[in-house]
Amino acid sequence: MNGFWNRKKIIVTAALMAAVVAAVAGTAASKKKAADIKLKEVKAVKGDIEVTILSTGVVQPENRLEIKPPIQGRVENVLVREGQRVKKGQVLAWMSSTERAALLDAARARGSEELKRWEEMYRSTPIMAPILGMIILRNVEPGQTFSAQDAVFIMSDRLAVKAQVDETDISQIKVGQKARVVLDAYSSKEIASQVGQIAYDAKTVNSVTTYAVDVIPRETPAFMRSGMTANVTFLVASKRDVLLVPADAVKVADGRSFVSGRGPQGGKTSELDVETGFTDGKHIEIIEGLTEGDVVMVPDIKIGSGGKKKAGSPLMPFGQGKKR
Repeated sequence: MNGFWNRKKIIVTAALMAAVVAAVAGTAASKKKAADIKLKEVKAVKGDIEVTILSTGVVQPENRLEIKPPIQGRVENVLVREGQRVKKGQVLAWMSSTERAALLDAARARGSEELKRWEEMYRSTPIMAPILGMIILRNVEPGQTFSAQDAVFIMSDRLAVKAQVDETDISQIKVGQKARVVLDAYSSKEIASQVGQIAYDAKTVNSVTTYAVDVIPRETPAFMRSGMTANVTFLVASKRDVLLVPADAVKVADGRSFVSGRGPQGGKTSELDVETGFTDGKHIEIIEGLTEGDVVMVPDIKIGSGGKKKAGSPLMPFGQGKKR
């Protein structure tokens, strides 16, 4: 019996020793991995920072209006083109009723004088713009016949970007808030815009809940078209001339934020407690703990041929659009 307990004690002791060896080996490997990460020096500098929320959307008419003929008949003359801005009450086209068109066709066969007399006797009917806006679709050519139920033009009062904003960000979006729009088709041109309307009804697709936000250009450029894909940057907050360091220079542990750094005159690198402010995901504002010109250490991360980082960062970068 004693032999059994002795063997059991030996097995337990061996297991404990193996666990200790594994833990020591793991710690050594972690230290070696951390030691293998190269660091570089970066100075704290003054600059501007923006906190933003990114989204995508599609250009759509804010209000889409179909224009139908007042009567059934034939269109004689079209006065506008797609993309043209028109005033309320402006004549878009002239048309003849079915009866007038038949009379004019008969008069035309009898000569120009007869045609002129009937044209003056029976005036053509105008199709007019009901609102101030833009012609986004012209579905008519002279000589075509239409009923009173056919849409011959489509107008919009103005174009907007219908952006989808995640529910986790929607609390930071306000009506009138500044935004920037870049269209995929014109990626080098930025359109100054603002938030016009925020939907109250959410949309959930694949367990992701979003809200539709209308983004209105301050001035609609001529190249903007309905249906274009757009990238939207919502400006949440901004600061000018503040002290900035790379976001991955700041570490967070045990409820404190700190950097590895030193003064501009050199000396030994040490942990320096800092108070942080806004971050854009790339840089972070330092409110207290550093001065301009101080040096902080950041991972010297290089991109390999396979597109992956050769060295992983042991630091905790802050996410975009957050305030710490």
